[in-house]
Order: sequence, then C-alpha cells, then structure tokens
Amino acid sequence: MKIAIHHREDGFSWRWIEYCKLKGIPYKLVNCYDYDIVEQLNDCDALMWHFYQGSAKDVLFAKQLLYSQETAGKKVFPDFQTCWHFDDKVGQKYLLEAVNAPLVPSYVFYDRKTAMEWINSANFPKVFKLRRGSGSDHVRLVPDRKAARKLVRKAFGSGFPQYNAGSNLKERWRKFKVGKSNWNHLLKGVIRLGYTTEFSRVIGNEKGYIYFQDFIPDNKHDIRVNVVDGKAFAVKRRVRENDFRASGSGYPEFEKHHFPNEVIEIALQLTKKLKLQAVAYDFLVHNGKFVISEISYGFCDMTDACTGYWDEEMNWHPGHFYEQDWMVDMMVRETSGTQFGHKTESLYKEQI
Repeated sequence: MKIAIHHREDGFSWRWIEYCKLKGIPYKLVNCYDYDIVEQLNDCDALMWHFYQGSAKDVLFAKQLLYSQETAGKKVFPDFQTCWHFDDKVGQKYLLEAVNAPLVPSYVFYDRKTAMEWINSANFPKVFKLRRGSGSDHVRLVPDRKAARKLVRKAFGSGFPQYNAGSNLKERWRKFKVGKSNWNHLLKGVIRLGYTTEFSRVIGNEKGYIYFQDFIPDNKHDIRVNVVDGKAFAVKRRVRENDFRASGSGYPEFEKHHFPNEVIEIALQLTKKLKLQAVAYDFLVHNGKFVISEISYGFCDMTDACTGYWDEEMNWHPGHFYEQDWMVDMMVRETSGTQFGHKTESLYKEQI
C-alpha cells in the first residue's frame, strides 16, 4: 500500500506528509502537473491532492485527473462525490435541493428574459453570487429590482471578471484597518489595480447565467461546520462591520458553547447521506431553523484554534487534533480495508 501525495505549500499536504512519516505510512511525492503523472501513479494505491479553486492550472484539470484515477480503481482524495460541486454554487444548489437539505432558497437563470420576468415578481433584497469564489468574493447584496436588472444585463452581456480589483482592494483596506493585514498585503492590492490575476486571464469572465439567494436578515454571524470522516468541528464567524458577510471576515470563535447540537447533527447526517469524505457547511438561521448557504471540501485549516470535535454519536472530544490525519486514515482504510493500528499496521513498516 502506497499513497501518492501532491504537495502544495499552503494546503493540507504538509500535514499528510508529516503524518505519513510519523506513522510509517508508505507515501510518494508526485507532481500532478507533470505530463507523465498517470505513469507516476502506477505503483500507488491512492492519490491525495488538495487542489485549489484559485489556481488556473488546478481548475483546468484537477477534477479530471482525480476522476480518471478513481475510475481506474485507485482511491483518491477528494473523490467524485466530495468535489464535483466544489467552487460551484449552482451545482451545490441542485445537489442540496435534490436531497431536500435545508438550503437557503436559491434561484438560477440561463437566459435574460426569464431572469427579468422573475425580478418583476421577486421580493428584495436578494444576495447575488457567482458560482466561483471563496471568502465572500463575488457576493453582494442586491437592494432592489433596479440593481438586480443591472446585474442581469451584465451577466448576459460582458459578464463578470474572476478578479475585481476595486472590491479586493477595499477588503484589503478593511483588514489593514482592523490589524489583520499589513502594508505589504495592502500594496499588492494597489498594484493589482493595474493588471488582473493569471486565474482571471485564463478562466475568463463568468457569463450566461445569474444566481441569487434569498437574503436572510438579522444574522450577526454564521456557523461553519466541517466534517471529515464522520467527525465534526466548527467555527462561529462574526460578520464584517456594516456588512452582512461572515466568510473571510477574520472574526472567529471556537468554544463549544457557540454550537447547538442541532447544527452539528444536520452536518453529520447530511455528510453521510451525500457520501462526502470531507465538507464544510456555512449555516445561517432563518425563522429559527438552520439553513445552508454554501458547501466546500476545500476549507481553510483551522484546527490550531479548535477546542475539540464531535464524533458520529455526538460525543464531544476536547483537545487538539489534525483533520488532515483523518484524511490519510481514510485512504489507508479504504485501500487496505482495515483501520490503522490493527491489521494494516505491518503495511506501514514497508520501505517507501
């Protein structure tokens, strides 16, 4: 048994590697960008790649490579069920509606005429989103029909660039003012006013559709619940000042008392139903019920601050942990058919 790992400096892979070393799990570093990557994987039983939605190269082929290896019989992380809808809010809408999950009411249109007709009868405000983007990128409040019609004309006209230099600089300035950024980070935003990102150039403008969600008022925070291999951990994220967005705000809280059992149970049960290896749910409260605004497998690492986690039986386990270790354990278990520390232990002692 051998696991192939593609290393990315700011992703999950640093811990995957450390855990494999610690436990004596055979692994092999591979470069998924190489032309002969399929050949490199011939002597491996699993592939782990925390691909990044903000990388033009990753977006072009990461899912296709992973799916092809999964089809060939290898175990992969993330697998098809886990990541086909990653960074695709429209895909998430269809998935969550199909299983009757508590999704924030969402609306997508693929022609201008139908979108305009819906606007005439819709209540406002609404929330506009592009299917791509993280940290509240490409998310804005639409106060009225006039603003919505303007967005529709752009969606079915020139489209929306993947990188908005003005809003990005505004967000960098906000973080700088509250002490969550530095001059260098702010300066990069100023420089970006003169040229766009590689991702924006390669992927091109978002156009040909428009996506809205109902605006859920009176939420001063959201709750993000992450689930990995049947274990859940959470963060409460306060919204930005004079804003409605919580994702990327930089105001997290991790203590257990912030998280009602109900929201953890919803996340655990839905993850099992959807057969996801790993996922993050962003929850809001509407009419006293928890509703989901987005999901993602590629969540930010936050376990340094977490105070513990819940297992599938809702037992609380206080203390520090690494969710990346659980991901490796999944690959070991699925590849060998047994749990680490039992029958597979001898396999870990093979030479890499």
